[in-house]
Amino acid sequence: MRLLVKAPAKINLSLDVLHKRSDGYHEVNMVMTTIDLADRVELTDLYSDTIQIISHNRFVPDDERNLAYQAAKLLKEKLGVRRGVAISITKHVPVAAGLAGGSSDAAATLRGLNKLWGLGLSLDELAEIGAEIGSDVPFCVYGGTAVARGRGEKIEHIPAPPPCWVILAKPTIGVSTADVYRNLQLQSVHHPDVDGMVAAIKEKNYEKICALAGNVLESVTLNMHPEVAQIKEQMKRFGADVSLMSGSGPTVFGLVQHDSRLQRVYNGLRGFCEHVYAVRLIGERHEQ
Repeated sequence: MRLLVKAPAKINLSLDVLHKRSDGYHEVNMVMTTIDLADRVELTDLYSDTIQIISHNRFVPDDERNLAYQAAKLLKEKLGVRRGVAISITKHVPVAAGLAGGSSDAAATLRGLNKLWGLGLSLDELAEIGAEIGSDVPFCVYGGTAVARGRGEKIEHIPAPPPCWVILAKPTIGVSTADVYRNLQLQSVHHPDVDGMVAAIKEKNYEKICALAGNVLESVTLNMHPEVAQIKEQMKRFGADVSLMSGSGPTVFGLVQHDSRLQRVYNGLRGFCEHVYAVRLIGERHEQ
């Protein structure tokens, strides 16, 4: 049997870091929403009790380092499943970009195997398992729009933002999330108004969403990688209503509501940056 699952990327409309916890993680408070840029995860039953990763992207590991592999392994261990699976990942979400591509692949694997193997787990149960794999996996299990707290595993669902276009621009650099957090000086950064962002989304107030968008990690990444700051500036100059780094970067996203403005921003960035995408917000949760 074969099953195809979409693994959409996410952006952070607001990202705050409160403090470093005793377990070494950072306490976060952030608003995430899914966008219509997705990897394709294809799951195929195997007769042998093994997990195979098939990827055509040289930056995606095909062994136990892959988060989708870890998801399948964890599910097998926790549920006592004695079946094998081949996991074929077709990447459309850029790797190491601040868009949770790997986490979304893991979440898609959990949702897909739940169906393929007839496990009958709820999304809440899958999200709990996903939290053992990575901080963004629980949100990616649900999809939609949510406030994520704790280290990212405490999810509060909120309505989708008003519809708009999302332009993504990723410079050809990699950013280490660990390095960004290590260099974060919490006492000297501007903390975004996460509660205000949640209220703006519930009000469907696009202008207020743009005004309140913020990411505390920008202070580090923009300092480490000036090209990210340049993309932010260019995106605003070409006409985006807001430009913001997603996650720990290096991808910058901009929001626009009108098609004419979209073309101007997209075309302008294409001359400035190799990897540029124009997609819609999804903002709605996955079905069971």
